[in-house]
Amino acid sequence: MVPFLRILGIETSCDETAAAVVERDAEGRSNVLSDVVLSQLDEHSAYGGVVPEIAARAHVEALDELIEEALKRANVSLNDVDAIAATSGPGLIGGLLVGLMTGKAIARAAGKPLYAVNHLEGHALTARLTDGLSFPYLMLLVSGGHTQLILVRGVGQYERWGTTIDDALGEAFDKTAKLLGLPYPGGPAVERMARDGNPDRFDFPRPLVGEARLDFSFSGLKTAVRQAAQDIAPLSDQDVADICASFQKAVSRTLKDRIGRGLQRFKAEFPTTFPATGPAAGPATGEKPALVVAGGVAANLELRGTLQALCDKNGFRFVAPPLHLCTDNAVMIAWAGLERMATGAAPDTLDVQPRSRWPLDSNAETLIGFGKRGAKA
Repeated sequence: MVPFLRILGIETSCDETAAAVVERDAEGRSNVLSDVVLSQLDEHSAYGGVVPEIAARAHVEALDELIEEALKRANVSLNDVDAIAATSGPGLIGGLLVGLMTGKAIARAAGKPLYAVNHLEGHALTARLTDGLSFPYLMLLVSGGHTQLILVRGVGQYERWGTTIDDALGEAFDKTAKLLGLPYPGGPAVERMARDGNPDRFDFPRPLVGEARLDFSFSGLKTAVRQAAQDIAPLSDQDVADICASFQKAVSRTLKDRIGRGLQRFKAEFPTTFPATGPAAGPATGEKPALVVAGGVAANLELRGTLQALCDKNGFRFVAPPLHLCTDNAVMIAWAGLERMATGAAPDTLDVQPRSRWPLDSNAETLIGFGKRGAKA
C-alpha cells in the first residue's frame, strides 16, 4: 500500500508565482494544506502580454517569501514534507530556472527528493485531485500556448489526439481582445463584451470543422475578426460586443465539432464502457467516462456550456476543476509529484534541466503550422 505522503510544490512557468503544500493518503485522497499564488497581472498589463524578463525578476523577488507563507499556512516545516516538486517545463525559460533552481536548493539543503514536474501533467492530473477520476479519461487542455486533446491513460501515460496547427485558443482570445482595444488578459475581456453582443451578426469561419483529424486551428478565425473590424471601423461599443459574441460562437461551434469527434473516438477505443445498443445516455457499468477541461480558457462559461451539453448527449461526465486550479498554481504541481511518488517513480537528480518545450506525448509528431511560432508541441 502507498504510504501517506506530503509534498511542497513550486510553480513559476509564466506570470504567476505559486507555492503549495499538499497531502495524499494511502487511499489516494488529497488534502490541500496551503495554496499561495501571487499574480503578476499589474506588471504585464501595460504591455498587453507577458514580458519574460519582467516575469523572471518578479519570481526572484517573491518566491522565497511565498514558500515560507505556504509552509506557515500549512503549519508544517521542511522537515515535515517528504519531497519537493517544481515545474521544469514547458514555459518561459527564465521563470522555470527560478523555480527549479529554488526547488533544487531546498531539496539539497533539507535532504529531500526532488520531482521535476511537467506543467501540462499538472493540468492533466488535477481532476484526480478534485474529483477522484479513474483512468482513462479524455482531456481538453486550453492553457497558454497549448490547445490539445489528450487521452490520459495513467500517470506518465498520455496520447495526444489533437493539437493546434497555428494559434492556440488562448492566443486567439488575447489577440482578438488586443485588436479590439480590450484590456489584458483578453479571454475574460472578450467574454464580458460578448454578453451584450449579437452572436449572429458576423458569420466567422469554423476552422477544420467536418474534418476527421482532431487538430485545431484558430489563426484564420483571428484574421477574419480583424478583417470584420477593419471593414466597419471606427467601432462602437456595440460593434465590439457583436464581434466578441460572434467570435465566441464560432469558437464554441468549432470545439463542439472537434471534441464531439474525440468523444466518438473514445467510445470506439473503449467500447466496454458504453452499452452496445440503445441511446448513449450512460455507461454500461461503473462510473461514467470523463471529459476534463483544464487551463485558463476553461473559465469561459459559454464554452463550458457547450462542452457540458456535448458530454450529456454522449454519456460522458464533464469535469472542470475550480477556476483557481485551472489557471497556473502550485497545487497541481505538488499533486503531480505525489502521483509520481505513489507509482514508485524515482525522483529526479539535481542536474535536471528546465525545458521551454516539453510535450506530454513524446511520441506524437510535431505539427508545423502556418503561424510565426511554427512547430507546436
